[in-house]
Amino acid sequence: MRHTPFDPHYFHQAAWLARLLAQSRPAIHIDIGSSVTAIGVLSAHVPLIFVDYRPLQVRLAGLASVAGDITRLPFPDKSVVSLSSLHVIEHIGLGRYGDAIEPGGAIMGLRELQRVLADGGSLYLSTPVGRERVCFNAHRVFAPETIVGALPRLRLRRFCYVGDDRNFYADAPLAEAAGQDYGCGLFEFVNV
Repeated sequence: MRHTPFDPHYFHQAAWLARLLAQSRPAIHIDIGSSVTAIGVLSAHVPLIFVDYRPLQVRLAGLASVAGDITRLPFPDKSVVSLSSLHVIEHIGLGRYGDAIEPGGAIMGLRELQRVLADGGSLYLSTPVGRERVCFNAHRVFAPETIVGALPRLRLRRFCYVGDDRNFYADAPLAEAAGQDYGCGLFEFVNV
């Protein structure tokens, strides 16, 4: 039997975020650099501002696009209530998308997400997890604890991941995902 091919990271992270936004129903959601296909679909259900280094040139009801750099977001401190960045942070500072080479770029981006998140706000973040390394200039793979440690003012509300076996694991311990080679960690943080 033949099966429809799909990328398990992108499929599961989009479904994960869509379900969380359907539950929280924010007045507006801001996304930094995620898959434009997922963003287009999400904008049908929640007003969305999409921020990217390379702004999206499209007109679609419920979706606004803004040029921006994840290391210098165009928002005041603690101003964003609902925020996501899926499969983005691992690329920051590697020059793959025309950004400057900056070894600390990923941490700078994480700190900037933390800066703009409002008190009580939610951050939905995904990134490759497993054996920590840099695959220059494609991406980084993080130990899940590295991500949590880089966001000291936020509390991890929930962690899920997509394993090397392509399956989705809900409410998993961080240590379980640390054993992956190239998993996808799905982090739900709250600013307390």
